Amino acid sequence: MVSAEPWLVVGLGNPGPSYAGNRHNAGFMVLDVLAGRVGGRFKAHRGRAEVVEGRLAGERVVLAKPRSYMNESGGPVKGLRDFFKVPVERIVIVHDELDIPYGAIRLKQGGGDNGHNGLRSITKSLGDRNYLRIRFGVGRPPGRMDPAAYVLKDFSAAERRELDLHVERAADAVEALLTDGLGAAQNVFHAS
Repeated sequence: MVSAEPWLVVGLGNPGPSYAGNRHNAGFMVLDVLAGRVGGRFKAHRGRAEVVEGRLAGERVVLAKPRSYMNESGGPVKGLRDFFKVPVERIVIVHDELDIPYGAIRLKQGGGDNGHNGLRSITKSLGDRNYLRIRFGVGRPPGRMDPAAYVLKDFSAAERRELDLHVERAADAVEALLTDGLGAAQNVFHAS
């Protein structure tokens, strides 16, 4: 049964061309693919975000990319939640994850922020951590590199060879989550 309430799917990243290829912008990359699948283009929204409204896998969706920096994502997400009247269990956040190998996709609901400033900001602004997450593995930094510096670097040449494939799989994971539910989507995407 299709709900009257939309899904709010938010990709995390930092705005501007200098950040476009960063590991931290994996969420934006996935949202660009999803926007293509719904046949829409991102447009400015008063909630300090760019949005595309449409249908994805038969479900009504609002796709969003905050125009704030990553660590201030909570304000735009809360603004969109309030504007579109989306319950927290229909909010999906797509983000980079250091503790998952590069290219692996993991789905979960709730939990801590694991040091991710974007998630910390969202949890604080929503006053709830039970939103859904699509976690895009970027792997750990090499040697003693600071994780904060690592996520603000572009994907390496070797990683870029497979990047489009991984971004498409993450977009597939969003669709599977919306249509099949968390458990079924986890069974598919955690197996690979």
